[in-house]
Amino acid sequence: MTVTLTLDIVTSPLLDGVAHGFFGRRGGASSGIFEGLNCGGGSSDQVEIVAMNRDRVADAMGVPPEGLVTVHQVHSATAVTVHERPADRPRADALVTNTHGLALAILTADCQPVLFADRAAGVIGAAHAGWRGALDGVLEATIDQMITLGARRDQIHAVIGPTISQRAYEVGQEFLERFLDEDRDSARFFINGAGDRYLFDLPGYGLMRLRAAGIATAEWTRHCTYSEEARFFSYRRATHRGEADYGRLISVIRL
Repeated sequence: MTVTLTLDIVTSPLLDGVAHGFFGRRGGASSGIFEGLNCGGGSSDQVEIVAMNRDRVADAMGVPPEGLVTVHQVHSATAVTVHERPADRPRADALVTNTHGLALAILTADCQPVLFADRAAGVIGAAHAGWRGALDGVLEATIDQMITLGARRDQIHAVIGPTISQRAYEVGQEFLERFLDEDRDSARFFINGAGDRYLFDLPGYGLMRLRAAGIATAEWTRHCTYSEEARFFSYRRATHRGEADYGRLISVIRL
């Protein structure tokens, strides 16, 4: 972990040489249930405070506020290539670029933030991969878009940042069956929970999809958003507590 000023930024040696960070909640201007670095424009937090938090992230990444590029996330398998900040955010869940000075950013609050880089080719990507996006192929779509920009599959490194871990991710029978309908071998990512419930290994599933795609390396930083309350926001934790809303974490990569 690297700390810049008061911000809590998780980094990975797999992405050394490329500016990146999975930002925790510390060091932000938000208060109440959003206390910390809430970067979610879709939250009910004050718009001005969210903008201030994003400005702090942009500064930490060495770009102006307009250099921070996001998409309108819809839990899809859609990846888009960007060479400048779009006037209207596309409805997608991953971005790729080979343009220097653009910082690709993804928002999460239990879903997997995944950062990609082919340093030799100068191509990067960022994906929001919840269970639905991962199942539908958003990780593979990101890799494919990177390859169209000149990346090589065997040179791409990917890192899954803070996400909900298996011990905290309780699901039902219908959820399990969605995965088994796609691939019976997916059963290995589920263990029995309380009663008729199961516990799903989202980062384990994400790593399997990344490695099966044939990239150079993939890892998870092994941070659980649900259990590490002081460091990370969690949609599921907020839901279990009956809170009205929840903060969003931001993960960023820049050439």
